[in-house]
Amino acid sequence: MIQFQVEGMTCNHCVGAITRAVQAVDPAARVSADVPAQAVRVDSGADTQALREAIEEAGYPVRSVA
Repeated sequence: MIQFQVEGMTCNHCVGAITRAVQAVDPAARVSADVPAQAVRVDSGADTQALREAIEEAGYPVRSVA
């Protein structure tokens, strides 16, 4: 499980965009989001950097990865 702190995630539309971006890298990835905390948790075997780049390309800067 990887947790990303992202900027600009304010609604369910944002969650959907991030989910689609992550699943473009790994279609089997499970994504959960906490909008108030701007946290996205990803259960995936994909490369962390590839997932981060996908989230950022969707328009959501990643502040940190845990």
